[in-house]
Amino acid sequence: MDDRNNTPQELTIRVLLIGIVLAVVLSAANAYLGLFAGMTVSAAIPAAVMALGIMRFFKTSTIYECNLIGTCASAGESLAAGVIFTLPALLLIGFWEEFHYVWVAVIAGFGGLLGVLFTIPLRRSLIIEQKLQFPEGVATAKVLETGRKDTSGIKYIVRAAVAGGLFKVGANAIGIWPEIMQGATRVGGSIAYFGSNLSPALLSVGFIVGLNIAVLIFVGGAANWLVTIPIVAASGDWPTYASGENAGQAMSALDYASRLWSTKTRYIGVGGMLVGGLWTIFRMRKSLVSGMTSGLRAYKQIKDGHNTVERTEKDLPMQWIIFLIIGSVVPLFMVYQHFVQQVHISAIMALVMLATGFLFAAVAGYMAGLVGSSNNPISGVTVSTVLVSSLLLVLLMGKAAQNGPAAAIIIGSVVCCAAAIAGDVMQDLKCGRLVGTTPWKQQVMEMVGTVSGALVIAPVLILLQRAYGFAGMAGAGPKALSTPQANLMASVARGVFEGRLPWAYVFTGIGLAALVIALDTYLQAKKYPFRTPVLAVAIGFYLPFQLSVPIFVGGLVSLAVGRYHKRNKSDAPAMEASERRGLLMASGLITGEALMGILVAIPIVLLKQRDIEMPRWEGAIPFGAPVGVILLAFVTFWLYRTTVRER
Repeated sequence: MDDRNNTPQELTIRVLLIGIVLAVVLSAANAYLGLFAGMTVSAAIPAAVMALGIMRFFKTSTIYECNLIGTCASAGESLAAGVIFTLPALLLIGFWEEFHYVWVAVIAGFGGLLGVLFTIPLRRSLIIEQKLQFPEGVATAKVLETGRKDTSGIKYIVRAAVAGGLFKVGANAIGIWPEIMQGATRVGGSIAYFGSNLSPALLSVGFIVGLNIAVLIFVGGAANWLVTIPIVAASGDWPTYASGENAGQAMSALDYASRLWSTKTRYIGVGGMLVGGLWTIFRMRKSLVSGMTSGLRAYKQIKDGHNTVERTEKDLPMQWIIFLIIGSVVPLFMVYQHFVQQVHISAIMALVMLATGFLFAAVAGYMAGLVGSSNNPISGVTVSTVLVSSLLLVLLMGKAAQNGPAAAIIIGSVVCCAAAIAGDVMQDLKCGRLVGTTPWKQQVMEMVGTVSGALVIAPVLILLQRAYGFAGMAGAGPKALSTPQANLMASVARGVFEGRLPWAYVFTGIGLAALVIALDTYLQAKKYPFRTPVLAVAIGFYLPFQLSVPIFVGGLVSLAVGRYHKRNKSDAPAMEASERRGLLMASGLITGEALMGILVAIPIVLLKQRDIEMPRWEGAIPFGAPVGVILLAFVTFWLYRTTVRER
């Protein structure tokens, strides 16, 4: 039965309770995973799978209830990324000695709520009018639809999920092969580098987004790691280790390449994201205005009693959105005032937060549609916010201001939470549109999940800080959590106030972004099918190169599938069935790896004492990396063969 124009069973008490529990669990698990590994996994698909499994115990459950549970749970997970990428930086710069529950909860909770509220007027623009893929949203819808009504297709998801989960266990939990295969060598005074992440999930993301975006991400990464870093290395003296057991010895080529990327060439991507974000907003201006005015028009129709909006197009009323935005800004202003103690500067900080929050929430939503939430450069847009905020605060407070770097990081924290939630909201709303869920009910569940995650994230951070400490803090031991993004935020904020930011690389990124935009404009005018969206290239510059490689390979698999059908002159039904099998397979691989990535975090957290580690087999099996490469090659062929095979 099609309930799109009726009133199906959606927002129930059991949905609220189950959604809150899953939001808390996924938020806590992903917080540790991000602090430990420097990255988080999107929980949209795992949350949907969990919802399906739990709701099978209720005979009257609906696909809409499962969708709303997943929406709530994934919001809590996304908020964790926004918090862990930024707030530990306050400890790294010495502003805090430990996390404060109230301040963390307020910054995370209201920052996340702003992310939800900013995206509501953008729903029509990004999901309906823009031609965006939203890979995880589409994959989640496939998971829900298959799990509810099409038992013949769920086998693809289950088999692929098992394979993705086992792959994650072998690489991450047991350590039979490494998750990353990379190496570098010194060539004269320069560096030759190559690396790849052995991840079926990244392979699947590349398959879903297609060759065009996959190529651009790869080109950006290759231009940085295979061209820019070798040139920069050749132009200077080879460094030595400053401390440790290797003090005074020449730095390894791999460590030197990573150092150049993290301290210099990565900022080319930051410059590109600055321009790309502004360009994205400029190009979306008409759609954004149209989306916002349509929301206002719908509100007016409701007010006048002439509402003709279908159930599946109803957002939260505009007056509620405005009221909640104001209600979120006021406590955040109080946070700024508490730390800065100057009303006019606190007011300016709030305005900067609103402007950059809306800007980068839109960018995050757009990029989630472009490359998926798992590869959304949230830390990149946050660096841009911290950079702009730091420059403004230097003008207002002066370089000598002791609280200046902390103030910039707090603004960045709010914007990071908003951007992280925004990308998740758009994926969830895309999924909801495909399965027929009411948008305003999803938006309510996003807010419920955000608040639930904000209330639990602070105790998790306090626990992990006391148990392990963070790399870069005074007294941090060898088992300290790495917190790479927080270290980057701290470096940018201090760099601006201390005058040590690599501006040459930022401006290089701005110039390259202008060239990419010019090329994309030319391709659009000539109506070429291949396009060059600047943010995709900037992502490649900003991300570690090893992430770009499996995405590119996934894009090649998508190309191979298309050529297979062209060569065999497949008809439309055959191509549609093939596309569906491929999406289900890719969805399963993402689901399995993401679920296992979260499950693996649980025993790590339970074994949190400094001297207790999970047993691993590194070195027990020789040639571990080739084993991983062979298995990933098998998964790649399996994805291709399952997609193209005749039923």
